[in-house]
Amino acid sequence: MFEIKERALKYIANLKEAFRTLNISFKNEKVIEAVEEAKRYFEDAKYYFEKESYIDSIVCSSYAEGILDALKLMKLIDFTWPSKHVPKKVFLAGTFDIIHPGHIFLIKEAAKYGKVYVVVARNSNVVKFKGKRPIIDEKQRLYVISNIKGVYEAILGDKDDILKTVETVKPDIIVLGPDQKVDEKQLKEELKKRGLKNIAIIRVKEKFNIYPCCSSSKIIESVVKNYCK
Repeated sequence: MFEIKERALKYIANLKEAFRTLNISFKNEKVIEAVEEAKRYFEDAKYYFEKESYIDSIVCSSYAEGILDALKLMKLIDFTWPSKHVPKKVFLAGTFDIIHPGHIFLIKEAAKYGKVYVVVARNSNVVKFKGKRPIIDEKQRLYVISNIKGVYEAILGDKDDILKTVETVKPDIIVLGPDQKVDEKQLKEELKKRGLKNIAIIRVKEKFNIYPCCSSSKIIESVVKNYCK
């Protein structure tokens, strides 16, 4: 299933670049109508991807590619397919307070899609959204996450606008953890308002629970139980 999902995402990314570089050389009603039809198939491909109907997504992408390729062959339009060797930008955000196996698993999952850019939450934002300060200071959390295998680049989040870093990185994909409290529909709407409407959002469904302490809370509970009187 992962290979089909990855292929569907690759088709969508290719079409995104094709439409970004699209130039209509011969503007008449039929050509414009054909381009619009390709765009409709592209939107359908993204819709089915979000619904996890990856085969339907691939089919719609194939129709869109076929229309664009035919028009380009007739020299009615021009566009550029992306280089096969350009990796996607993958955006991952979180507190990353006490690093545990769950964090490593999430980074490895994100790295399957491309270069991983990690945004580490500021101390003030952790207090704002979780109601308590992180145990580890933001600069130390940034240093640790920057040196984990699979992380291409790590930066601190913005203190006032948590989506500012998405605008800065301009990722192709946003990966969410299984327990991350983010409404995917609201996130998409907010990204569209900022002109970032072609970012794929993927939530990792599986939780990593192989070891006893695969979350910060479980590590804290273990410390309190074994070392605090």
